[in-house]
Amino acid sequence: MSEFQNPSNSEIDTILKTSKRIAVVGMSSKPERASHGVSKRLIARGYEVIPVNPTETEVLGLKSYANLGDIPGSIDIVDVFRRSDQTDPIIDEAIAVKAKVLWLQEDVINEAGALRAQQAGLKVVQNRCIAKELMRL
Repeated sequence: MSEFQNPSNSEIDTILKTSKRIAVVGMSSKPERASHGVSKRLIARGYEVIPVNPTETEVLGLKSYANLGDIPGSIDIVDVFRRSDQTDPIIDEAIAVKAKVLWLQEDVINEAGALRAQQAGLKVVQNRCIAKELMRL
């Protein structure tokens, strides 16, 4: 198996410029959580943010879904705020719903899962914060 490589900065810039709908897995209604702050930044930047958390009904005034399969319509980016050891089922769901991009947040790393998603046709970014990448852009 080959080693996973993140896309280049210019490829990440293209992903962020061309994406519109971002499903945030693990989005929390707790303001102290990173997923909450990052989601607010994404909304402020004009993205349609879709909370995915089975324990929340609504986050930031947005309907929350239990899983990716429950979301109507297409998903550009699946942004994952879960521990690395909990990402395999999420990666499988992202592949099943034909998301365009799998984004594993900072400190979230799943080499085998990233390669599996790439082989299924998804662009994959891992161990990078989407909000920091937007600030760099």
